[in-house]
Amino acid sequence: MYYHGAVIKEGKVDPNNKVIALSFDDGPWRKNTDSILKILKRNNVKATFFMLGDSLANFPQQGKLIADEGHAIGNHTWHHFYHRMDEQTAGKEIETTADLIYKTTNIKTTLFRPPGGIMTNCVADYAKKHNYTIVMWSADSIDYSHPSVPVIVNRVMREAKPGGIVLMHDGGGNNRSQTIAALPQIISKLKAQGYSFVTIPKLLQMQVATK
Repeated sequence: MYYHGAVIKEGKVDPNNKVIALSFDDGPWRKNTDSILKILKRNNVKATFFMLGDSLANFPQQGKLIADEGHAIGNHTWHHFYHRMDEQTAGKEIETTADLIYKTTNIKTTLFRPPGGIMTNCVADYAKKHNYTIVMWSADSIDYSHPSVPVIVNRVMREAKPGGIVLMHDGGGNNRSQTIAALPQIISKLKAQGYSFVTIPKLLQMQVATK
């Protein structure tokens, strides 16, 4: 993986190269992740899932299915804590999750997304120090606040751009019905605008190629 220790909000690609990366946080979650995976498979789209260790421990089969279907996986800590941590606690949050991801999926990821995008509570510092690529986002669906389906779709479409990274959620709660309903529309509208979909590792490889 490229960009060890770097913070990435989007891919730097040729503006005419309309690629975009969908990402999902806080899972895996049984029904939500299953539904999202079916939509992605039906549309031949690969995405990136930033997993919570606690969620993966509860739903290992969904985590394994994400890997088996060719999606990329990132680390999102174990508990999704926002508070400031010492280095030992931050390390435990990241490394116990990394260990479980590897045990469950046989994938060693160097992608990390800090909960809430918070960069000041030591967890991002630990990740950078240990050569993770910190992956943020350029288009936020804000689906965690349970807006209507049209609001989710419009937010993503308004912020979509070549090299963009879209933030959505498959975990963090039982009800992700709006996200699940919005996803096919988002994919369809982006495809109609000429976009193709890549995982974040693929996006970073393309970014390197354009230097």
